[in-house]
Parts: sequence; structure tokens; C-alpha cells
Amino acid sequence: MTRPWSPLLIALVLYPFGWGAAAINLFFASLIGSWLGTPVATAPVAIGFGALVALPATYIFACHIRRLMDAAEA
Repeated sequence: MTRPWSPLLIALVLYPFGWGAAAINLFFASLIGSWLGTPVATAPVAIGFGALVALPATYIFACHIRRLMDAAEA
């Protein structure tokens, strides 16, 4: 069977969702950090760092999905 869905392609498709999830998690983490006296991240800061954090996280998740797809086809 052919493998039309490479991990990179899966990561490209899922990246916007990973970016949004990472940005929201970073924003809420900064809110929790405010209890300890750290500043709360603004939305643009959370979105920017979310874009960076989402790159490796989405690729790792895409590799996991590819392994699951391979196992399902076997």
C-alpha cells in the first residue's frame, strides 16, 4: 500500500490546530504564573510563542499519527 500521508504532510495539516492549542496553553500558563508574581502574557506574545512551540509538538504528534496509521494498515 502507498503512503500518501507523510509525517511532514500530516504536520502541515495539523499545524494551525497545534498553534492555537499551544497559544491558549501558554496564555493560561501565564495566568497561573501570575499567582507567583510573573507578568501575564498578552495575546500577541502568547500567539507568537505558540507558533514556536507548536512546530516541534505538531511534528512529534504527526509522527505518532503516522505510526498509528501504519499499525492500522498492517
